[in-house]
Amino acid sequence: MSGSECCENPPTLSATTGAGLVQQFGGLTSYISGPPQSNAAIILISDIFGFEAPNLRKIADNVGAAGFYTVVPDFFHGDPYVPDQHTISEWLKNHGPNQGFEEAKPVIEALKSKGVTKVGAVGFCWGAKVVVELGKHAYINAGVLLHPSLVTCEDVQGVKVPLSILGAEVDHTSPPELVKQFEDILTAKPEVDCFVKIFPRVSHGWSVRYKDEDEHEMKCAQEAHKDMLDWIIKHVK
Repeated sequence: MSGSECCENPPTLSATTGAGLVQQFGGLTSYISGPPQSNAAIILISDIFGFEAPNLRKIADNVGAAGFYTVVPDFFHGDPYVPDQHTISEWLKNHGPNQGFEEAKPVIEALKSKGVTKVGAVGFCWGAKVVVELGKHAYINAGVLLHPSLVTCEDVQGVKVPLSILGAEVDHTSPPELVKQFEDILTAKPEVDCFVKIFPRVSHGWSVRYKDEDEHEMKCAQEAHKDMLDWIIKHVK
């Protein structure tokens, strides 16, 4: 499900934040960071607040600094979720993850056409569902889900590529019990490498919407970002 937790602590969006560039890529306006000549690429797929979130771009810059050509597409076409303008259910009618999945395919094709040979995808909240769909059809070499929304056990059962799931202890959207079911499904599939971790005393969305003044949240976010990077280095680089 996708509920009120997905909407908490919204970021202050900025079109100019980050060390990278904004340009058209694979048919979508995208934030791009990292070495253009790299043959390994990562697609970062945002939560409902979109590709102009400063913390998301900071993560993209860190992934780029690790040697990956990093693309953060605007799957919402300039229309991210804005609290108080719509209910989340109304907004999702025009911004479903299935649409994101379809629009991710040309991005992957554009990466391959520029010489990229391995592609990973990292999804936050809403974006996790898109990553799962890409993994079910093996469009990517590996995926990472951070505090996923809308992901089901059936989705996880269908994944064909290495998958890491980083969840929150305080999460009604994907509670630890559900994440443990995801882990059980993955560990029963020896052909699919997996890594699953629950971060204590943090809430849904924390890895990209952490509060700077919350030392524990910041520490857990940094730890999750390291786990994410370690996973994509292992399977994509």
